[in-house]
Amino acid sequence: MTPLNAARAQMEVSLAFHMVFAALGIGMPLLMLLAEGLWLKTHKPAYRAIARSWSKATAVLFAVGAVSGTALSFELGLLWPGFMRFAGAVVGPAFALEGYAFFIEAIFVGLYLYGWDRMPARMHFLCGIPVAISGLLSGIFVVAVNAWMQTPAAFVVVAGRAEPTHALAPFMAPSWGAMALHSTLSCYAATGFAVAGVYAYGQLKGRRDDYHRTGLRIALSVGAIAAILQLVSGHHSAQSVAHTQPLKLAAMEALYHSERGAPLLVGGWPDRDARVVRYGIALPKMLSFVAFNDPNALVRGLESFDRDEWPNERATHIAFQLMVGAGMSMIAVSLAWLLDRLRGRKTGKDEPPWLLRAVFLAGPLGMLALEAGWFVSELGRQPWVVRGLLRTRDAVTPAEGITASFFVFSVLYVLLAAVLVTVLRGLAVQRREALAREVSA
Repeated sequence: MTPLNAARAQMEVSLAFHMVFAALGIGMPLLMLLAEGLWLKTHKPAYRAIARSWSKATAVLFAVGAVSGTALSFELGLLWPGFMRFAGAVVGPAFALEGYAFFIEAIFVGLYLYGWDRMPARMHFLCGIPVAISGLLSGIFVVAVNAWMQTPAAFVVVAGRAEPTHALAPFMAPSWGAMALHSTLSCYAATGFAVAGVYAYGQLKGRRDDYHRTGLRIALSVGAIAAILQLVSGHHSAQSVAHTQPLKLAAMEALYHSERGAPLLVGGWPDRDARVVRYGIALPKMLSFVAFNDPNALVRGLESFDRDEWPNERATHIAFQLMVGAGMSMIAVSLAWLLDRLRGRKTGKDEPPWLLRAVFLAGPLGMLALEAGWFVSELGRQPWVVRGLLRTRDAVTPAEGITASFFVFSVLYVLLAAVLVTVLRGLAVQRREALAREVSA
């Protein structure tokens, strides 16, 4: 591989793994807090047991995420010195704020984890609040850097470098608000469905106890609400892309020709030679309406931009379709579960097996949507690292040996993932054995 391809591949692998760790690190503290809050309110043992289990998982995820994030910080300097030289003065404050959020989270994770039965219950609960808030803010601060790379603002170029005109320039990026909201909801939806899938599987295996029932309902409450809110967030995000990055919108829809009343495509395979999308289902005028609230609005196609600025429209379009398909499937499962719960509250019945199977199958969809959405965001920006200012090929290191570095870091992340799965599985088995002992006693 060329240094550019190796560097891009290394960042793709690193971020693909880190996105999962980070999403769980943002979502799990909220689930943990909800469980403990419900225990403080009701004093039901299942809530406390769930909160303790999830606090251990949160601590493990925090540790793995810290290692993963540290590796990424090194990669930015080692692989992309051109980017750091050009934009370091602008993006530095956002990274610094993320560092402060990380330190606060580290302090309160320790207090929360080791504070069980060592401090008053309400004080212990309050120690968990900074964990959830700091995790959330860490994600928002990092997204601000990415948003500035997508839609740079509040800067001037001096001697070939971007100099900020405001101390918080990354947060001035026009796309930051939409990206921060969409990514945050994605983390909560992905975590909620992933955790709910685990407890749905347990119930399908015959573990119909308060512990599994409670775990599923707390997790799916968060996942379902976040997934449904993504409809609004997704619409807002699409309009933000339409106004600030019309080329990315064209790539997302593989729209080659500018068109008034442009259709929204469901599925389809972009044919680059013929410059059409084959096998897709076109919803007339819906793209114009979604992007501009006007069914007859003009949507610019790829051909209205210089050819050397086109992103990979095929990969971007497919990733976008995966994201939307996974998101809509999660919404369908969420609505089915909410309707069932409205009926179940009156009768006291548990979730039926068909719904448990649907929740289990939907468990990975949040992570799939999260990863696909990241691919859309990053692929749709190419060939730029900082859109319109710095091309990817000009930001990469000229050093040799990047291919070897790619394989070394890939192995690192595979090992981190394996450690995470092993430890979380061990915690689950430990908890299951404890429940069995309680039942036999």
